[in-house]
Amino acid sequence: MKIGIGADHNGYELKEQIKKFIQETMNQEVVDYGCHSCDTIDYPDVAFKVSKAITDGELERGILICGTGLGVAIAANKYPGIRAATCHDTYSAERAQLSNNAQIIAMGSQIIGVEVGKKVVEAYLNVSWAEGSKRKVDKITEKEKEFTGIDFSGSTPKCS
Repeated sequence: MKIGIGADHNGYELKEQIKKFIQETMNQEVVDYGCHSCDTIDYPDVAFKVSKAITDGELERGILICGTGLGVAIAANKYPGIRAATCHDTYSAERAQLSNNAQIIAMGSQIIGVEVGKKVVEAYLNVSWAEGSKRKVDKITEKEKEFTGIDFSGSTPKCS
């Protein structure tokens, strides 16, 4: 699985630990979309890069981190075809994928620590959408199609 990861300056240190965990423990490929230091950056820029890579089919999943996880999730969800969920526990991380087919999870570095973050990521990456709530996800996709004119009903949305 190819996973994109990104953070603002508040999430930089947690991002580095999560990236290492995914690569070394879970043996998955990770593409780092920044930031690359503790220098201040705006979280929407990173969230949009990861979201675009997912809609372009370059990534299968994404992980975004800021101070609370809320800002990056809001920004990612503005990108057509993206479903991002803020998760700070393993149950929500599993449900983000199993029930909602979320391509991205968001976490807050000021909310959770490294070890909980690792468990959240592991729970999210170890499950696949079984279309359990397909009817509900389809309603979201249909509303998005109504607003954008773009059909995101496939497993990987494509934007022009």
